[in-house]
Amino acid sequence: MKFNEIIRLPEFERDLKKLSKKYRSLEDDLQNFIDTALYLYHKNSINTGEFYRIPDLKLNTDNPKIYKAKKFACRSLKGTGGKSGIRVIHAYFDDLDRIELVEIYHKSDKELEDRERILKYYKVKC
Repeated sequence: MKFNEIIRLPEFERDLKKLSKKYRSLEDDLQNFIDTALYLYHKNSINTGEFYRIPDLKLNTDNPKIYKAKKFACRSLKGTGGKSGIRVIHAYFDDLDRIELVEIYHKSDKELEDRERILKYYKVKC
């Protein structure tokens, strides 16, 4: 296993199930994304321009870091390559070497990530 732990949040699972009905290869594409893009970015510090740290979340901690992947290759969207329009939001815990998959959506369905969902899971209570 390339990471200590990979967790799919319940809302992520619902998002994935809904999108998988439209894009049949999505589950396999997601595994490929985890094995290659996430691994290269978080383990080898290779930034190919697909990940953007989500700004202005106002979290009380820097761990986890929340990212949006704007380049996600989906074979069901032929001819689009990494510009498929699929967005993946994930959290990376440096200290635990853990990935949490937060949200997956197509940019034609919604414009931005669900910040309320992110804050629900990662806002530190004072």
